[in-house]
Amino acid sequence: MKKYTKLLYRLLIVSLLGSCACTRSHSQAEQTQPAKPPVQIQFQVSPPFHFIAYGDARFHDPTDTEAANPLVRQALVKAIAQTNPAFVVFTGDMVYKGYDKDDWRIWDTETAIWQQEKIPVFPALGNHDLHGDQKIALANYFQRFPDLKNNRYYSLRAANTLLLALDSSQDETTGAQGQWLAHELDSVPGDLDFVFVVLHHPPYTSSSSKLLGGGHSARTPEQNLAKMLEARQQNMRARIIVFSGHVHNYERHEHGGVTYFVTGGAGAHAYPIERTKDDPFQSKEINYHYLQVEVDRGTLKITMHRLDMTSGMPAWTEPDSITISTPATKAASSGR
Repeated sequence: MKKYTKLLYRLLIVSLLGSCACTRSHSQAEQTQPAKPPVQIQFQVSPPFHFIAYGDARFHDPTDTEAANPLVRQALVKAIAQTNPAFVVFTGDMVYKGYDKDDWRIWDTETAIWQQEKIPVFPALGNHDLHGDQKIALANYFQRFPDLKNNRYYSLRAANTLLLALDSSQDETTGAQGQWLAHELDSVPGDLDFVFVVLHHPPYTSSSSKLLGGGHSARTPEQNLAKMLEARQQNMRARIIVFSGHVHNYERHEHGGVTYFVTGGAGAHAYPIERTKDDPFQSKEINYHYLQVEVDRGTLKITMHRLDMTSGMPAWTEPDSITISTPATKAASSGR
């Protein structure tokens, strides 16, 4: 009886060890499998065409004015629809709380005019879009953007342009996202004129987290991204343009042949910026706005459309614009 019991015990141990080995081997195999490449969206359009870029709207209960300025937010959405853009690029912070289904319902309601006019939206994730339970927040996000197929970063080809949307909650230059980005930049097709990089956190900003009344400083990961982009620009015919948000104002910077825009004026409470003397755009005001990007062959024009609601009625101005051209035509020139 004792010998029989010992035999059963040994057989049980061998079985358990084999089961553990198989489980561990399966887990390791899963980890070594290559990641599925991000979705590559093909958008059918021909130049000339135009699209809109902006961010930091914080769609939320319009009766709660602590989170954002709902009148500004709604006026911008309406004005954008009237421009009849090919699409809208959102630099993140679409909603105030990503986990909150009510915030996303406000998004659905206030942007319904875009859906009615069949204006697609191509977003980058912002920190507010990921607030709360990230699984729930991402489910809310991807429900609105099924074309992304659950990809947190992706590419969009539209005529002679390529848009690379990044997730700045992850390091942009390392890991899977960094490898993908480097590959995309190193294999830009020869018929492309412009590469748009879209993300939430800005590589350059004159804002600072130390400013009274709010502000954000540029972070190290985005500064490393700028180095990557500027190094690639030196050997690339296509011009690189970066759209970011997070800072609730408008900025334009130029470094290493790359043009950087901060376009965080979609409705989250804007604040002034202490701009440096060499900033191409100077303003002591808050700037609610959107950017209109007009694309043609070999050239594009980007115009800032500023909204002032202090009188209770929308007042529109265009305080900044720039024309950017590929080397085959002429060098970039500032319009204002």
